Amino acid sequence: MTDWSTIANRIAEATGTPFVPGAPRGMGGGCINTAVKLCDGERCFFIKLNRASLLDMFEAEAAGLEEMASAGAIRVPRPVVTGKDGSEAWIVMEHLALGRPRGDSQVLAGQQLADLHRQTADAFGWRRDNTIGSTHQPNDWTADWVAFWRDHRLGYQLELAARNGYGGRLQTLGERLLITFDAFIDHAPVPSLLHGDLWGGNIGYDDTGAPVIFDPAVYFGDREADLAMTELFGGFSGEFYAAYEASWPLDEGYGTRKTLYNLYHILNHLNMFGGGYGSQAMAMMERLLAQV
Repeated sequence: MTDWSTIANRIAEATGTPFVPGAPRGMGGGCINTAVKLCDGERCFFIKLNRASLLDMFEAEAAGLEEMASAGAIRVPRPVVTGKDGSEAWIVMEHLALGRPRGDSQVLAGQQLADLHRQTADAFGWRRDNTIGSTHQPNDWTADWVAFWRDHRLGYQLELAARNGYGGRLQTLGERLLITFDAFIDHAPVPSLLHGDLWGGNIGYDDTGAPVIFDPAVYFGDREADLAMTELFGGFSGEFYAAYEASWPLDEGYGTRKTLYNLYHILNHLNMFGGGYGSQAMAMMERLLAQV
């Protein structure tokens, strides 16, 4: 059972202000975490909870939010504190009332995402590993983007799929792709700061219509990987893509590379949920290999 008094005390310590909340209110938290809103009449906080063994996942999320916040390009909920008590781990962050886009909201989202991507590093990866969904995501610093994507993204997911019992044609196609896919990455991307899991469910809009992004899987990589993810499940308008393109045009060949980048997420969904994602992953690999 959640010890709300411990969480309230940690919030008070982190903010330097006493916090005596009322009853927690359940909120939508996706398929991985339990989410609640905790308020004291003046301030509200958004809290996600999971097993105590997943504290590192929440600590990495807090670090990712801080990384994006420090860029100052697009709004994110500020992390307040992480911790665990008994069998539960949790992350507390500022609560933002989110709604639907309005007016030029999607234009701003496109422009501000391009601004986020202009924050760069000297190599691909990040200062710590994190998670993509609930799956471990290795982020070892790597000088070469092809090697990073081969070893820490597609290769890692294929190895995980093999351990999960997904062999046969999936692995045969994957092995072929791993030795040939460098032919698709010929545009010398810079290591841009990425959200890392930017599907339509991880963006909202505040009470002014300004975009807010959350639930990150942060690392420095090819900015096209973020753009590709926005196309995977929909939720972004033509105005969003036009605004991004006007701010920072994409390189020739993106239309093919986005399949390569989205394959990572489909393989991750296969490893988390099973089902038809295996067939979808194989179809994507077949389309890519047909172009070699």
